[in-house]
Amino acid sequence: MGFETLLGNDRLKQNLAQSLARGHISHFYLISGPEGSGKRTLARLLGAAILCREQGAPCLKCRICRKVLEGSHPDFITVDDPEKKTVTVDLIRQARADMYVQPNESDHKIYLFPRAQDMGIPGQNALLKVLEEPPAYGVFLLLTDNPDKLLPTVRSRCTELKLQALPRERLLAQLERDFPQAQPEDREAAAVRSGGFLGQARALLEEGAALPPETEAFLKAFAAADPLELIRVLVPLEKSKRETLAPLLEQWLALVESALVCRAGMPAPTRQARELAQGCTAQRLYQAAERLKQGRLYLDSNVSPGAVCGYLEWALR
Repeated sequence: MGFETLLGNDRLKQNLAQSLARGHISHFYLISGPEGSGKRTLARLLGAAILCREQGAPCLKCRICRKVLEGSHPDFITVDDPEKKTVTVDLIRQARADMYVQPNESDHKIYLFPRAQDMGIPGQNALLKVLEEPPAYGVFLLLTDNPDKLLPTVRSRCTELKLQALPRERLLAQLERDFPQAQPEDREAAAVRSGGFLGQARALLEEGAALPPETEAFLKAFAAADPLELIRVLVPLEKSKRETLAPLLEQWLALVESALVCRAGMPAPTRQARELAQGCTAQRLYQAAERLKQGRLYLDSNVSPGAVCGYLEWALR
């Protein structure tokens, strides 16, 4: 099966498969591309290809491939702490020390860095020590949406795999398979707005799918410029937990920003965003986006949900 499950990027996949078939495995791969471009997909396929013992690796059927794709293989290790904004030096040092422990089940030991751009200078310098003299079995997969944030000394040691946008027709065909219930104009708009990257297009279409009742009520009240209805939406949320309120604010912000982009002339990928764009001025949408961002910042800064809702009741009226 090889790398076929990664859409597009045919030249890259062909070159990579040929290199691996000849036994040419780099110690360091830098997988770059915007958010939603398939970096994690390629990283897992590459990890499976390196560890798989079947002909035509990755076969994607054997026990080894399945464990890599499920994230449970002991020799395929993710170096990250999603709760922290940066990849800390301590985390990198732990991975560096662990690299010199022999693999558990395989001939190689692979370390995946999903946010390589979030390593600071000290972290990258800590990584350089193992990049300069890696053990024969060691492989590092560095994923980044901005290679320029990495030190030249790190980049120069990597084989860079740069992911490209999908052709329009290929992207639309995949979106039709993934979102058969979406309107054709929604899929077209998502394809345009995503710049050709499947992950971004999927996220845009998911914005308008099965919205929670709080979001439907917010959109209705905001579009009608009805401050009393906005209060009725927000007051019950004052007693909600932080983890309940945060995704709602993110969703409201995404829809308002999508409507604002629509006002600027770009197609909107959801019905809700189009309706907001038709019913609100650009200035009002911009102000709402700024205030929702501020509310989200307050929530991240440990302000209580009640206080954040109180702020929005005043700021969005």
